[in-house]
Amino acid sequence: MNYTTQMDAAKKGIVTNEMIVVAKKENKSIEELIDLVKSGKVVIPANKNHKTLSAEGVGQGLKTKINVNLGISKDCYSCEKELEKVRVAIDMKAESIMDLSNYGKTEGLRKNIINMSTAMIGTVPMYDAIGFYDKELKDITVDEFFKVVEKHGEDGVDFITVHAGLNKEAIETLKRNNRLTHIVSRGGSLLYAWMEFNNAENPFYEYYDRLLDICEKYDITISLGDALRPGSINDSTDASQIKELITLGELTKRAWDRNVQVIIEGPGHMAINEIESNIVLQKKLCHQAPFYVLGPIVTDVAPGYDHITSAIGGAIAASHGADFLCYVTPAEHLRLPDLDDMKEGIVAAKIAAHAADIAKGISKAREWDYKMSKARADINFEDMINLSLEPEKPKLYRESSVPTEKESCTMCGKMCSMRTMKKIMNGENPQL
Repeated sequence: MNYTTQMDAAKKGIVTNEMIVVAKKENKSIEELIDLVKSGKVVIPANKNHKTLSAEGVGQGLKTKINVNLGISKDCYSCEKELEKVRVAIDMKAESIMDLSNYGKTEGLRKNIINMSTAMIGTVPMYDAIGFYDKELKDITVDEFFKVVEKHGEDGVDFITVHAGLNKEAIETLKRNNRLTHIVSRGGSLLYAWMEFNNAENPFYEYYDRLLDICEKYDITISLGDALRPGSINDSTDASQIKELITLGELTKRAWDRNVQVIIEGPGHMAINEIESNIVLQKKLCHQAPFYVLGPIVTDVAPGYDHITSAIGGAIAASHGADFLCYVTPAEHLRLPDLDDMKEGIVAAKIAAHAADIAKGISKAREWDYKMSKARADINFEDMINLSLEPEKPKLYRESSVPTEKESCTMCGKMCSMRTMKKIMNGENPQL
């Protein structure tokens, strides 16, 4: 039997190679996975032209995935540095990479990233449009916008962020309800500017079926972007955010009718006490589609440490049902992240994702922690390091301060509680 997309295959009961890979990674039966994909609760972003992909599933009952943002800008235009980030991100087992390049001709870099990446690849075609055509934003035509989307599909992009919910109604809501930080979404602000310059509706909303044609053709998953996400805790859960979310729910059902897979993007900046209710609201309004959150960043006052503010919010969000975390680096709001920033962002996001998976009861999540605790009880530092989420740093710490008592560390020495209890439980004298 033929199929157009992973969702189409699931509805027809066809088992794809990608489904087999995901089922094995997630310890799920094929039958259970097919039910989740056909209902839209799980997506498998897998462009037909991405030949190096090791497929991942995102959604209900699966491990929380993380995304790594990278890409060139006008001020930091080194493709080689970004490709090195790709290599390291893959080595660190990031499941997703988004190329957010926003300057110059980016096609070559995008193709290189796709060709070398086993991780799923996402883009925001809106970012590419200005450089692609080398013309002013206001002068780009509707046909030209869709030509860029088509090109990203041809190149093998697995999912695209499109801010299709930012329609004229949403903008009127924004204008009626004053915000502190207005529109902080880069793609959203560009679309808003284009709409204002041309006194026109958002082309991705007005011609949404045209977008679905392209996505169905290549099996691109649509990540419905939240152009009106809050950029400060002052603006969270306001009328503008909710108005757009309602529209995203409507667009989700239209995509599913065409067998196009959908992810919903979410906030943003948000106080801790609002996170759970936002997840519940999103899942309800968007029919249990997978939820992809940027953070959320839980306080606005920690520039330089926003990988931490984001990890706090991400862990809470994912524990309540968010499925996909976009990492945030220490450089957020300050500069283009370098390689070390990226590493810190990945580790923080992976900590948040794993902590949430424990809370959600994801298969085998607790087993990892059990093995680490067993290694600590046995005072087996080699196993502790090897079991670490990121072994490089604990190995360096251990080697930088060598204890007299090798079965302890330089903080406690012979007073180590694990050492004391191990000896007592074995009937030995701790000999302090």
